[in-house]
Amino acid sequence: MALKVTVIEKEPGIFSLVPVGSIDTTTAPILEGEVDSVLGKSPRVIIFDMGGVEYISSMGVRVIIKTKKALANSDGRFVMVEIPPQVKRVFDIIYALPKQEIFESIEELDEYLAAMQRQVLEEGEDSK
Repeated sequence: MALKVTVIEKEPGIFSLVPVGSIDTTTAPILEGEVDSVLGKSPRVIIFDMGGVEYISSMGVRVIIKTKKALANSDGRFVMVEIPPQVKRVFDIIYALPKQEIFESIEELDEYLAAMQRQVLEEGEDSK
C-alpha cells in the first residue's frame, strides 16, 4: 500500500506528522522527506500520529528513531500517539521507545502536555 503523510503545524514549533498506509522499504523515504522538512524548521515537538499506519518495517523504524535522536540533540520532544497494536508490537519487541513517550490517544497526550505546562508554571511561582 502507498503512504500518504500529512504535516500539521499545531502551533509554532509543534508539528504533527500523520502517516497513512504502510511504512516499508519503498515508502520510508516519503516519510523521511517529510521529517527532514520539519526538522529543517527547528521544531520543539514532533508528534507522530500513527493511527493510520497498517504496517511498519525496519526502514520505518529507522526513520522514527532518526527523528527521535535528532530532536534529542536539539532539546526537542518526540511523541507517538494512536499506535495500532501491530505497530506497537514492533516497538515493544525492539524496545525502541520508552513507554512514557507513547500515548494511547491525542487526548492522553494533551493531558500530559497540559500537566507538564502546569508543572512549569508552578515551578515558576515557587521561585518568586
